[in-house]
Amino acid sequence: MHRRTLLALALATPALANAQAAPPVSVVASFSILGDMVRQIGGDQIAVHVIAGPDVDAHAFQPRPSDAQALRGAALAVRNGLGFDAWMDRLLQAAGATTTVTATEGISPRRPSGGEGHDHGHGRAHGADAADPHAWQDLRRGAAYVRNIAAALQAADPARAEDYRRRAEAYLRRLDELDAWVRRQVGTVPEARRKVVTSHDAFGYFGEAYGVRFLAPQGVSTDSEPSAAEVARLIRTLKREGITAVFLENMASPATLRRLAAEADVKVRGRLYADALSPADGPAPTYEAMFRHNVGLLVPAMRAEG
Repeated sequence: MHRRTLLALALATPALANAQAAPPVSVVASFSILGDMVRQIGGDQIAVHVIAGPDVDAHAFQPRPSDAQALRGAALAVRNGLGFDAWMDRLLQAAGATTTVTATEGISPRRPSGGEGHDHGHGRAHGADAADPHAWQDLRRGAAYVRNIAAALQAADPARAEDYRRRAEAYLRRLDELDAWVRRQVGTVPEARRKVVTSHDAFGYFGEAYGVRFLAPQGVSTDSEPSAAEVARLIRTLKREGITAVFLENMASPATLRRLAAEADVKVRGRLYADALSPADGPAPTYEAMFRHNVGLLVPAMRAEG
């Protein structure tokens, strides 16, 4: 038995050494949240180029020539899909053939049906068929992102597939624990007070998953300004329903929401991270930190504390 074990170790050692000695795999991610997911799964065995980085609005992003160059040398490109980073398709076409994974593959998208202050993005009204691209705002859907990215990394770099599988499983356990924590925190808020106003409709999946009603003057995209009628309607809702949780977003223009809060005589309670992470020295440098930061602001605001 001892000899067989030694023989197996001897046979495995060269393959393990080769995997560890291989240069990092080059991966390009369309925006910062995907970039963090890739890093959590890939560790130091991957090198990530993030196109739309921290505090950058990816909705209407304009890629640079250096982004196309990064794609040309990449083993894998990771995009969100659902129309969020449509510019990535053009960039991939310009860069030539690159293996690509769509993180939302297999996810059942939320399709907003309309309501207070929503035009559903891109400056034009969309019906019930318009998919909400912000699926990462539900941690259980975020886990599907992780599985898709892990499978793509394993396929792109088979020599280190076991390492990616192991890190992905550890990451999924953390996200599951975080999901349970979010549910406990939101559960401390009376259902009648679970109402929040944010800059644009980025938290629909969060609301659906955790039982919170989100309202916004803009639709699922940030590339159009809300109409005066939409803002007025939202102000009336704030006053009528006594909503105390009003938030800016890190990558959205604050002007409309500050005007809305002033006219409704409510206080803006802080800055949430919706479509982009913070820089490394900020409060939301990772996907997990983003949820902890946001929930840490949302729950006391809904409870009208402070």
